[in-house]
Amino acid sequence: MTDLTAEMVQRGRGPSVEEVVRRREIARDIRSARERLTSTSGLERAFDYELIRIYAQYRAGAGLPQALLATAVAGASAFWVPLSFSLCWAICLVASVALTMWLTRRFLAADPETVSVDRWRRAFVVSEAVQSVSWGLMVLVGSSEAQTFVLFGLVIVAAVATMLAATLPAAAVAALVPLMLAALGLLTISHDMDTIILVTMALGSQVFFLVVGRRVYVSTVEALQSQAEKDAIFGELEHAKANSDEARRRAEEANLAKSRFLATMSHELRTPLNAILGFSEVMKNEVFGPHVAPSYGEYAKDIHESGLHLLNLINEILDLSRIEAGRYELNEEATELAQAVEESRHMVGLRARSKGQTFREFIDGTLPRLWADERALRQIVLNLLSNAVKFTPPGGEITIKVGWTGSGGQYVSVKDTGPGIPEDEIGTVMSSFGRGSLAIKTAEQGSGLGLPIVKGLVDLHGGTFQLSSRPREGTEVVVTFPASRVMETLPAVDLEVDGLVPEARMDGARRSAA
Repeated sequence: MTDLTAEMVQRGRGPSVEEVVRRREIARDIRSARERLTSTSGLERAFDYELIRIYAQYRAGAGLPQALLATAVAGASAFWVPLSFSLCWAICLVASVALTMWLTRRFLAADPETVSVDRWRRAFVVSEAVQSVSWGLMVLVGSSEAQTFVLFGLVIVAAVATMLAATLPAAAVAALVPLMLAALGLLTISHDMDTIILVTMALGSQVFFLVVGRRVYVSTVEALQSQAEKDAIFGELEHAKANSDEARRRAEEANLAKSRFLATMSHELRTPLNAILGFSEVMKNEVFGPHVAPSYGEYAKDIHESGLHLLNLINEILDLSRIEAGRYELNEEATELAQAVEESRHMVGLRARSKGQTFREFIDGTLPRLWADERALRQIVLNLLSNAVKFTPPGGEITIKVGWTGSGGQYVSVKDTGPGIPEDEIGTVMSSFGRGSLAIKTAEQGSGLGLPIVKGLVDLHGGTFQLSSRPREGTEVVVTFPASRVMETLPAVDLEVDGLVPEARMDGARRSAA
């Protein structure tokens, strides 16, 4: 039953951070697998389009250089073939380059949402094959003196084609196969050893370019994946920021609603509560005569004490809400820390004596005054002493220390011999309405707002709050105020000038004026 209750509580709080991350990773993996299953290349569909787009950009940028290269190579072939053949071949090469340029520009101008990736991939494969066949016509030069020129040209074209079409492996293969067949075609013209060696080297170079193109393809895919992961992270960050902004807006609205609620309820509760306290005090003190039944006096006393406890709780809640909202205004003035401690000890002294508790005081009475809110200072000390009396067992001891800090500030320390607080519960104790397990078993009931209010007030004064405790050894709370709040005594001003006191100087001034 306990496990079920914990599970229900966790479900009510919502999924944990680890659960959210795990669900996000699973959703990402499922989306990626679905994209791969619907893709023709085994990658995500977005990658298919990006790879074709990169190919189209490469080809579009290389159109003019390729046309110039085709014109130069066709013109150089005129040394071995008739000029008419060179001219026709140049036209064929430029036309194939223009066809590829036209296709790439149409693809880049199309709407990515309406592009058919398969259709455009096939179109580019065909255009690469047509362009490579046009380059393969180089073998028709035919002259034995031109074999080195032909093989050199085929190797250069193979390198250019495989690099430009690297992001489309099918197009790279379609561009390379006609060139390899053209290189092998030279063996039909000549069978000498030099030709065989040159053709073999050309074929090896073309295969090497194909391998390099494959590596370029893999690197491009990895870059796209990395970019997709970055985009996903940025998207998640933007989504998280939007959720955070929305949560902050709701928190601000909730905080405003809480402040309005507390302001309204404080008035609505205090008005009847003051009447309850007044009438219960009249009944408790038997102002209009003794009670007929003695129990009525006890009931009136209980009503009065319960009303005081409720009023104190309301005040603590309002103080804490103002501190958390940053609306607690300090009314700063010169006040003595030792005097505030002494007065607070007086207020809790009756309760301490009723439990047989003793105070040990180590108070430096020569401390200068602090520039602080006197009411807040008293509330800090009173809350610490009240907690010490509350949690210290009968016959226990409470130690109070007030003195200088090493940095020139002032501190107050309250140490009790109560049950103590386990280390893992200190965060709970410092939270609103939080109470330790040992305190719940051994101490009086409380609101759990004392320490949060103390820490908030100390922070407003720029001080530090330190709580140290061990189970069954007691608890010590040290509150320090910075040196900037210590008011040093100023030296007396010497008003004598040239041996004259102010009255003498005034008389001299009157005589001069006369």
